[in-house]
Amino acid sequence: MWPLNPSQKEVLRFAVSCRILTLMLQALFNVIIPDHHADAFSPPRLGPSGSVDQLVEGLLGGLSRWDAEHFLFIAEHGYLYEHNFAFLPGFPLALLMGTELLRPLRDLLSQRSCLLVSVALLNFLFSVLAAVTLHDLGCLVLHCPRQAFYAAMLFCLSPANVFLAAGYSEALFAFLTFSAMGQLERGRSWASGLLFALATGVRSNGLVSVGFLLHSQCRGFFSSLVVMNPLKQLIKLMASLCLSVLTVSLPFALFQYYAYTQFCLPGSAHSIPEPLVQLAVDRSYRIAGENKPPWCSWDLPLIYNYIQDVYWNVGFLRYYELRQVPNFLLATPVAVLVVWATWTYVTTHPWLCLTLGLQRIKNNKTLEKSHSGFLSSKVFVYLVHAAMLLLFGGLCMHVQLGMDNVSTEHPFSSWVGKLNLPAEGKLLAKAQHPPWEPPASLANEHSHPSPQP
Repeated sequence: MWPLNPSQKEVLRFAVSCRILTLMLQALFNVIIPDHHADAFSPPRLGPSGSVDQLVEGLLGGLSRWDAEHFLFIAEHGYLYEHNFAFLPGFPLALLMGTELLRPLRDLLSQRSCLLVSVALLNFLFSVLAAVTLHDLGCLVLHCPRQAFYAAMLFCLSPANVFLAAGYSEALFAFLTFSAMGQLERGRSWASGLLFALATGVRSNGLVSVGFLLHSQCRGFFSSLVVMNPLKQLIKLMASLCLSVLTVSLPFALFQYYAYTQFCLPGSAHSIPEPLVQLAVDRSYRIAGENKPPWCSWDLPLIYNYIQDVYWNVGFLRYYELRQVPNFLLATPVAVLVVWATWTYVTTHPWLCLTLGLQRIKNNKTLEKSHSGFLSSKVFVYLVHAAMLLLFGGLCMHVQLGMDNVSTEHPFSSWVGKLNLPAEGKLLAKAQHPPWEPPASLANEHSHPSPQP
């Protein structure tokens, strides 16, 4: 992807402009609009706060609300409370690295302020890089540079981008995931597996991304089945599948083991500042060194499943309550978009979907004339991934967060956003002439995309 071509530079400039505008508006509204006092995690500030710290809090404090407080707390104090383990360590580690770069400012800023500045700068960087990598991925998958260009624009303008600016892990996760997908499209399976593993260390959603590696390996197996020894190829396939699963799941597994050592093994108690101990007493937070939690005695002691169940009430249809109707209404546009696009794709490529995208394209007459845009045969695996996230998010998660996963961490919603309706009422993925023209270079760039591995 590097160095950037003209259209990628255009995406870069647009993404930077959107990020700057978002930060300016956030700072403005953080000053003029009083905070909503929600019953959310809000740990006490332990260090002194000077005038510069108050200025930073006034401008950037809005980036630290809700789950962002957990990431900031973990970066500053580590995993002290049991429910902190719902958040994987990738993003807090990135914040710590960011604060190290701000070490010359330690005389002016407290640790909390350095973390807030780190959140603003790092998520600015990660969200911009995510937009550029999304454009690159779109050119590889869609075979339509114009649609890839506008999809990147839509990604920058999505209302869900508030999660990319706040102290959440979505921006880093999106950048790593889009980069992994791009590497896989170029046939670089090892680089892709490493990036997917890093993404899993940021968000648990990365576990599902192993499907991209598995599908790519199965497609390679079926394409070479006729010309090579089937048994040898089958053994190689099974080894590759197992290695991919182990690689992608390793960060999550190590994190679960770390939690087990903290709460289930003796001698794991740590020295905790008194205000944080008092917070645990007041809010009934479990800390290491107390009585063993019930998940320690499970056959598979996974703290993540326990936390989602007990602390966040995540489970099948648990979110289906009358008071959650507004959140379901917020999620409806994304859900309708994905369902509509899925139906269109399936009815356009029924045989491709029935064969799970593993058919040999050369032998299929329906795909000899390659579709560009959203109806490209390469989109199949992305479609399945988005549909799985939608289904799981709608049935088992807090629905607005499930739709956020599809909107900010997946290329599919941005690609589908460029669909148009022709006279007969079927969706087209081939981009039409827009009201304003992108750079002229888009007409020629990526006219011969890299072959699919």
